[in-house]
Amino acid sequence: MPGQDYEITFEGHLDEESLREFEPLVVVELDGVTRLVGQLTDQAALHGVLARLDALDLVLVEVNRRPPASSEEKA
Repeated sequence: MPGQDYEITFEGHLDEESLREFEPLVVVELDGVTRLVGQLTDQAALHGVLARLDALDLVLVEVNRRPPASSEEKA
């Protein structure tokens, strides 16, 4: 069963070691905020990512569920 695509935005940046904790999510850093973008298998995986951000004492800005990519976009 395919997962769901998410975009998770928080204030600040992660060091290289912390970035590895969030693989395979793509990390985009811009203007003092960081976005983690990618597919998570289920709600438990989403809550795990959010718990890790909280443990790192990072300020969550927003969480967005992204629409699934169309079959044309995947090709």
